[in-house]
Amino acid sequence: MAENAPKFSPVESLSYAQSVTELENILRMMQSDNCDIDHLAAYTRRASELLRACRSRLTTTEEELKSILATLEEKN
Repeated sequence: MAENAPKFSPVESLSYAQSVTELENILRMMQSDNCDIDHLAAYTRRASELLRACRSRLTTTEEELKSILATLEEKN
């Protein structure tokens, strides 16, 4: 990897909102004329990690909501 490669926080330490914000920033940077081609692979890899983490959180939240709603229906 090139010198001065981007440094990222561990995905696990980010909230969902922080992950989405970072994804948006990476997207803007990659679409700009100032995109550092030497770091493009690192940004793409990071975006992939963030997407996986966000999908996982969404799936987990969906399952929790279904469980909560099923419990509410059982009580009625």
